[in-house]
Parts: sequence; C-alpha cells; structure tokens
Amino acid sequence: MKAVVIGAGIAGIAVAIRLKTRGYEVDVFEKNPYPGGKLSEIRAEGFRFDAGPSLFTLPGLVDELFMLAGKKPQDYFSYALLPVITKYFYPDGSQITAWSDPEDFAHELALKTGEDKQRVLQWLKKSERLYRITHHVFLERSLHRLSTYMRADTALSALQLHRLDAFRTMAKANNSQFRDPRVVQLFNRYATYNGSDPWQAPATLNIIPHLEHNMGAFFPEGGMYAITTALYQLAVELGVRFHFQTSVDKILVHQNKAKGIMAGGGEIIADLVISNADIVPTYRYLLPDIPPPEKILNQQRSSSALIFYWGMGKTFPALDLHNIFFSGNYEEEFRKIWAEKTIGDDPTVYVYISSKLNPQDAPGGCENWFVMINVPPDTGQDWDRLISLARQNILLKLETMTGESLTPHIRVERILEPRTIESLTSSFQGALYGNSSNNKFAAFLRHANFHPKIKGLYFCGGSVHPGGGIPLCLLSAKIVDGLIKDK
Repeated sequence: MKAVVIGAGIAGIAVAIRLKTRGYEVDVFEKNPYPGGKLSEIRAEGFRFDAGPSLFTLPGLVDELFMLAGKKPQDYFSYALLPVITKYFYPDGSQITAWSDPEDFAHELALKTGEDKQRVLQWLKKSERLYRITHHVFLERSLHRLSTYMRADTALSALQLHRLDAFRTMAKANNSQFRDPRVVQLFNRYATYNGSDPWQAPATLNIIPHLEHNMGAFFPEGGMYAITTALYQLAVELGVRFHFQTSVDKILVHQNKAKGIMAGGGEIIADLVISNADIVPTYRYLLPDIPPPEKILNQQRSSSALIFYWGMGKTFPALDLHNIFFSGNYEEEFRKIWAEKTIGDDPTVYVYISSKLNPQDAPGGCENWFVMINVPPDTGQDWDRLISLARQNILLKLETMTGESLTPHIRVERILEPRTIESLTSSFQGALYGNSSNNKFAAFLRHANFHPKIKGLYFCGGSVHPGGGIPLCLLSAKIVDGLIKDK
C-alpha cells in the first residue's frame, strides 16, 4: 500500500511517520527546499531565528511519534520545562511574571494586582475542567463520524456541555472573573493562540491557559526548529521519501476514489492521498473538478502576523524568553484588526528571544529578537505602507516601555508578513490558523479530516479539524491515522 502526503509541514511529517510505522510506502511532496512548513527557521549573519511557532506545549505528542517507531525520544529530541512562561509589560509601567507553577502564578497576580489568589487558581481549575470535557471529543477524534458520538466518554462529555461556557465571549467571561483590567487582558490574550478575537470568540477558549499553567510550557534544546529536524530525521530513518522543491499540481480522482497526484511533470499513483496543504488551495487548485464546500471555504479567516526578525547587537537582561508588551486599549486593537482589517497605532508586541536559552542562536553579546504583532489576513491592504508604519510604532513602543534605544542595535532584519506567509506556506490570505474561532460553533465548522465522497482522500494540518498550532496539527495527523485504520 502506498500513500502520498502533500506538504512537509509538521502534520504532514507526523502522518507520514504514523503510516510508515504501519507498513505503508510513503512519499512526501514539498514545494519548498526544506521541511517544517511554518515551523521553520531563518539564518542570517550569525543569527538563527525560529521563523514560526515559538511556544511548545503537550510535548508528549512529539514523543509519541518516536515511541510508535520503537525509538527513544531522548535519542533525537530533548526539552525542558520553563519556570517562567512569559513576562508581561503594561503601559503603566507595571510588570507581571507568568510563572509556570499555578501557585506561584496566582501569588504573582495577587502581589502585583491585588487579585484574589484563590480566584486565579479557581480559574485555572475551570480551564482544566474545560480540557477534560472537550479534549477527547473535540481534539482527538473526528467530529464528522457518527462513531465518535457513540462512545461512552463522548456521552459523558455531552452531559457536561452546559459547562463549556460557549454562549458568552472569552472577554466577558474573563471580565466577570477578575477585577483588575491587567489580569483580564492577560487572559484575553489566549484568544490569539488560534488567531481569534476575545470579544467575539466563545469563552470555551479559556481551555488554553490549562495547557501552559497546569500542563506546562517547554523549550526544545536547539530551539523550536529542533522539533522539525528531529521528526524529519525519524521519518527519513524509517524510509519515508521526501521530494523537496516539487510542487503538486493536482490530486487525481477517478470514480470517487483518490488515485494519486500530478507532481514534477508526472503521475504518482497511490492508494491514499493526504493533503497537509491549506484546505482552500487544496480545493481551488488541486481538486479543480470537485465541487468545493463553499460554506466552509468562505468562513472568516484567522488573523495573520507581521514578524520582524532583528539581530540585536547587545543583550537585554530585563527580558526573558517570551515577552509581551501590551497595548493601552486592547479592545480597540482587535477592532482595528477585525472590523477595519488594518493595524492600529498601538499594537500589542510579542518578543521571543531564543538565544536566552540557546546562546548559539546569536553571536556573543547579541540576541535574536522575533518581534510579532497580530494583523488581519491579506485582503488587498497596502501592506508596504502598513508594515512601514507598524515598524515605527513597534520601535517607539518597545523603546518607551524598555527605556532602551533599539534602532542603533539592529544589525540584521528580516520580515515575514501575510503575503509572504501565503507564498511560502500556501496559507490562504496568510491566515495562520485557517478559519478563526470567532464563532461558538467554530469547532464544528472546520473541514473534516477526510473527504465525505472521495475514498482515500484525507486532510491534516492547521486549516482543518481540530485547528492550528503544533499540538493540534499533530493531533490532526493522529486523527487521520485513526480514520485510515478504521476504513
């Protein structure tokens, strides 16, 4: 039996590993000259930058792939729990350290904001309950197969649906729980983890803090790209064949059965086709003769990102691995993104500095700054103008809030923005997570991990169920594997 995988993103590599361990011949076709998709890296003048995802949670999902192959994960890949997840900086000059330990985090919020420590711990417990109710139904199985709803644990979850808090927004829920607006802002930020707006997204997304504060945030030795290199090495060792710089032109379908692909000027025949490409171009370009699911494809896209990769010629001891510099008016920032499709003058700025823990990512006495703001997807905006203005506003904000002069120390600059995100990763409109979750039914509105009418055609990655981000992409590969086993 032979399978072809379109795209060597993290989900594509994961599904290739899973199928190979079950005896399939597996070929992966990737248009870029490197694996990883968004989980890639940039090297420039002695600096190394993780190009995409920068936070690592649920590491067991990576370990599981090595164990499936009969390997020891630690022989390929290692990671450490972060004692501090994020340092938060506010316009009023206050700072909050988000300790990994829930007790320490709750104590920090009580000390810095006067928020009741027990209310913080209760909120984290509620986040854990949301996870326990939802994860095995909404994250680990197909929502589009009747068999999912026939299971006993699904029935138990169904009895607790009223506890999912889906009928109020995340912002409303957080505002009702906390008195201090800085704490509300901190918890509202978690909506950005799947490219959504806390003033629209359901409070069910308050599941996300559980992953960091109750389950832990980690840092891989060698940086985030080490996840890609380790899994790629495993796949190659198992015998998965990778075809880089090879674009796929079409998915071949005959009598409602996937038969292979057109790539590299020829036909590659296979029993299974798994697309790790964004679902929109998959239908628009690779399945031109198949009626597309327009309601799914035309949903609101998630936010995108504008990232400046700055090689800084000095170190900044006040900063940590992950740093957030909040805007003065968070609701206005999101209104600009979602209602006006533009970038406000006071964006929240995220600064990730992997050289804090991986010193070889920057020359001595230097740091590698990954500087990101949330922006709308590309719908034809004048991005050159917006990027120029955003750069000025970001530098002004960071210089004001750190008290440091930054511009003279920028030795290297690279930029990633919605247009280049789309061109490099085929993510439609540069949206990072496929569809947004600004809808209480968003989990059910993502495309299934299989085609309902074409046998042998499956989908994984961030634009389909269960969503974007490393853990969910890895889970999408696991779901596809399970569907193939059950067919």
